[in-house]
Amino acid sequence: MGLGQGHLWLMFGQDRTRLRRYYLQAWEKQQAGTALEPLEALIAGVIGQHPEYHSLLQSEDALNKDFVPEQGQSNPFLHMGMHISLAEQINTNRPPGIRDAYQKIKKKLGDAHAAEHQMMECLGLALWEAQQQNRAPDETTYLECLKKLA
Repeated sequence: MGLGQGHLWLMFGQDRTRLRRYYLQAWEKQQAGTALEPLEALIAGVIGQHPEYHSLLQSEDALNKDFVPEQGQSNPFLHMGMHISLAEQINTNRPPGIRDAYQKIKKKLGDAHAAEHQMMECLGLALWEAQQQNRAPDETTYLECLKKLA
């Protein structure tokens, strides 16, 4: 799947509203105690780790809201999507070696969530560079960045 949001990309492509609605529905099902599909459980687990987003995810306003970095706003869907991407990468060990890098970073920091936040810096850089150069992300450079964190 590469470095991006694998399963989510396949399901929703560029449809931001449908993707965001899926997040809201997964969280709603989690809160209601309804059985979740594996991807919904992954999303609900990530949302559960981010109580600062819970009120946002209880409103349909979240579907169309623009988050403007220049105004000091971070995009919670992008942030949670990066957690999901990392989970998929670690679970599949793709790129090869990421699972080991994650384990080392997690051991160093003593916290899985903090490890993922550190790893997001490398993931974000790899995705930004790929976008700027109009190419696929460089997995080797990405892994080198991660190894520096361990």
